[in-house]
Amino acid sequence: MQRANSNHEWLTEESRQYGEIVLQVEPYGIEAIPLQERHGRPRSQFTLWLGSNLTIADFALGFFPIALGMSWPWTVAALLVGNVLGATALSLCAVMGPYFGLPQLIISRRLFGQWGGYIPAFLNYVSTIGWFSVNNILGAFGLRVLIPTLPFWQAALLLVILQGLIAVFGHNLIHAYERVMSVVLGVLFVIVTIVLWQRPALTQYHPALHTNPWILFALVVAAALSYVGSWGPYASDYSRYLPQPSSKTPILVWSFLGSFIASLWLELVGAGVAIVAGAAANPILALHQVMGGLGGMAVIAIVLGGTAADALNLYSNGLAAQALNIRLPRWSLAAIAAVIGLGLSLTASGSFEQYYDNFLLLLGYWMTPWLGVMFCDFYFSHKRLGEDRIGPVSPRTWPALGSFLIGILVSIPFMSSALYTGPVAHALGGADLTFYVGFLVAFFTYLFWARKPVASAA
Repeated sequence: MQRANSNHEWLTEESRQYGEIVLQVEPYGIEAIPLQERHGRPRSQFTLWLGSNLTIADFALGFFPIALGMSWPWTVAALLVGNVLGATALSLCAVMGPYFGLPQLIISRRLFGQWGGYIPAFLNYVSTIGWFSVNNILGAFGLRVLIPTLPFWQAALLLVILQGLIAVFGHNLIHAYERVMSVVLGVLFVIVTIVLWQRPALTQYHPALHTNPWILFALVVAAALSYVGSWGPYASDYSRYLPQPSSKTPILVWSFLGSFIASLWLELVGAGVAIVAGAAANPILALHQVMGGLGGMAVIAIVLGGTAADALNLYSNGLAAQALNIRLPRWSLAAIAAVIGLGLSLTASGSFEQYYDNFLLLLGYWMTPWLGVMFCDFYFSHKRLGEDRIGPVSPRTWPALGSFLIGILVSIPFMSSALYTGPVAHALGGADLTFYVGFLVAFFTYLFWARKPVASAA
């Protein structure tokens, strides 16, 4: 595994002070960032998460509640609750980055142990590849709307090359790209929102009331939570360069606001387009149609939003691979992930809707028990992680790993998806409570199991 020389300074003092963009491949992988390399301010987390969540997958998610037949007030309420929960999870993870100077999965390995840490690392490797392919498929669809003669594989390849280059250069270029995208996409989507708000179909939308709207509400909350919360397992990847803070609050607030505003906004835009054009319509074609003469501009915004999200997915995928002890440089692992993601994009493009829905709803089934363990330790126990920030890794740490596995096992009866519906979810009419059950069980199991101080396990 390529590691940077601790005596080598990647950035000059002027670069750190003025935030200059250095077009140099980032030399660091999963090792701790030296204090002399720390730079940036907490507000950088706002533009990072705003730019990366003004994205195509959020927009497509907005079609989900309308397809279920939810009314506009119920849709707004469900998306609001789901994004509050998801953005809270993301921001609580981002706080850990500057404290340790480590990627999220390596912070996790300090609790789960060397071998136990392979489980969340593998799951996050799969999820980042999956999200990359989801965004790439939608982005390629968007390019083909703009250029109908462009074959899908060529559109997907063009996007992979762009996103791959950003991920290869790494942390600083990603932050710079997201700063630009937060402004460009913000302006473009303000225009989209103004045009959409003037469409009379929004005020005329009155679907038949579902016999039990709380079931649909629970499904949409779970989907929104799963989307924005899925950034949690790699949130500190983008905050670990920040100087060690005297207060967690600024990082928490800026991360929350950026992710919450962007995700809720784009999902509501998607829901509005679904109402006007029909929930069964192709999301990209529907947006192009609804925007009229500004359709091309709106589709460009959607495509750019996909690249903003996928740059993060590829970068963190490389770190997840290193956390699996794949001994290759980070930049090469990001390039390999781009090739794998391209293959998935070409394979799944013909059945995208089923691929996306199943992937999105299944994603959080491992994520929330993992979050329960991480949050319990860092914010409540603070003994295992707090005593030694950089120390060695234990071969195994059963309190964390056991609590995580118990959280997953206990939540299985509550699962509700097209692939599997547990008996409890079936009895509740299909309501999916897996995320909350998995989180709470893992949290309190770990709280009870790890009450006694133990040797620091990295």
